[in-house]
Amino acid sequence: MRLVLASQSPARLAVLRSAGLDPAVVVSGVDEDAVAAALTDPEPAELVSALAKAKANAVVEMVSEPDAVIVACDSMLSIGGEMVGKPATAEVAKQRWARMAGGSGVLLTGHAVVRLDGGQRTKEASGTRSTTVHFANPSQAEIDAYVATGEPLHVAGAFTLDALGGWFVEGVEGDPSSVIGISLPLLRQLLAEVGVSVTEMWN
Repeated sequence: MRLVLASQSPARLAVLRSAGLDPAVVVSGVDEDAVAAALTDPEPAELVSALAKAKANAVVEMVSEPDAVIVACDSMLSIGGEMVGKPATAEVAKQRWARMAGGSGVLLTGHAVVRLDGGQRTKEASGTRSTTVHFANPSQAEIDAYVATGEPLHVAGAFTLDALGGWFVEGVEGDPSSVIGISLPLLRQLLAEVGVSVTEMWN
């Protein structure tokens, strides 16, 4: 049974490798904005779940292995009642940090798992994990320096926990791996729901 990670996120891949798995990586290419636009006033958990499912569904068509389990995720930060993803530009990242500094947000990650047996889709499961993140109050010079590295432009909420952004996170209430992008406890549960034991997939 081959594990396939439907994500180009190096952080998600690193989490899985550190946890004893060696997934193949297949990037979905899903238009996240189009998926979100097709939903009518979704709840935060519904939005990240729908995005994860769309990525998993897209990758099903790309997987050549007949026996595989596809794992897809999507993360967004809820800050001040607004759901935000990757900032994409330095200006937006700085605006995000001006709002987040000294406060808290909820990082939501949607997970979708699809099992293939003999090339056929046989089982699937999905779920979400929410984790509260408490942010430090970095100076403007620190924010400018962090944004200049480019790191926050490509991650949900404009911060990381496991890299440079970790300097500006005061604490986490919940699952730290979910903040990095993939919840190991939730993934273990979802894999079990499709009949896959995570311990049997360890290297």
